Amino acid sequence: MTFATWPADAGADAGRVRVVVVGAGPMGRAWLRTIMAERDVELAGIADLAVEVADEAAAEVGVPGLATGADAVELVRRTGAHAIVDVTVPAAHHPVTLAALRAGIPVLGEKPAAATVAEALSLAAAAQLTGQLFMVSQSRRYDDHLYATRALAAGLGRAGILSVDFFKAPRFGGFRDAMSSPLLLDMAIHQFDMARFLLGADPVSVMCDEYNPAWSWYAGDAAATAAFEFDDGARFVFTGSWCSPGLETSWNGSWRLSAEHGSVLWDGDNPPTGDAVGTGLPAADVAAPGAGISGSLREFVAALRTGAEPMGRVHENILSLAMVEAAMLSARTGRRVSIDEILDASLATALSAERDAGVRSVMAGWGSARDALSE
Repeated sequence: MTFATWPADAGADAGRVRVVVVGAGPMGRAWLRTIMAERDVELAGIADLAVEVADEAAAEVGVPGLATGADAVELVRRTGAHAIVDVTVPAAHHPVTLAALRAGIPVLGEKPAAATVAEALSLAAAAQLTGQLFMVSQSRRYDDHLYATRALAAGLGRAGILSVDFFKAPRFGGFRDAMSSPLLLDMAIHQFDMARFLLGADPVSVMCDEYNPAWSWYAGDAAATAAFEFDDGARFVFTGSWCSPGLETSWNGSWRLSAEHGSVLWDGDNPPTGDAVGTGLPAADVAAPGAGISGSLREFVAALRTGAEPMGRVHENILSLAMVEAAMLSARTGRRVSIDEILDASLATALSAERDAGVRSVMAGWGSARDALSE
């Protein structure tokens, strides 16, 4: 699928891409610092419903006269910006992104793509309708050691078993402490998405057990084990907890990949190690486009300039969010849940809820959600 590039025919040597950041909270300010450090990107403005918070963020980054306002689309038009970086809360992702795409503005959004798979499908249809790029920043994909892990695995034949242990004990306070599924909803999407990246395959089904240790300070279930089947026959097992103090893992998790001719270990922070049986280890001299959100930003800019498909395009990213919803449904019902069950039910919900006739028409023309996401 193609999308509009900026400028239309300037190619890779185009000037700086001017962006408006939407959302001036703590994560928004992390994005502001990243944008200020990127030579190919210029900060054109900051939008937030609380304009005084946007003004505070503008003062913090030290750009005199930086434009601020409550409406991101209006701010883009006022400043002549080229794109929006959406760092709002998940519940706001759908209205903010839809308004931008409908106004002809490409969007780089924080994960998840939307609060639900249904809303994310609506945004995928809006991107298809408008021809504008909507890319999701799945920032933990942008790690040199993750790329090296995949490179090592690629030379070991067919991958069959991938597992990750994730054990942390953050005391966030606030909304996460009250969530019903804090680990699965707010964190596990990173590891689920990294598994898709490492295996180069798509999820088919999941069996998940979610629970809360007796000492947990979370109101909802803060621990889970989820076993996924992928379309190439590989299995991926996530075991994690957000209330496990002592000997904590990396925020990336601790990984093991077992393949036909050997295995790869990655502790999440340092270079991976591999062990091949009867074959030489492949070269692992690879690098991500950048680290974390700077990598997402650089790939977004490259996509706008060249039309190259970014790995975070919404159509590609929705399966990672579907893995989360499938795991949660499996935990609630105690049964194996297929990813297509989530996709099909979400498409029906999206069609019923959609108020934009053009977006609804695009979704109605899809043979299935799975087919639409593979285009």
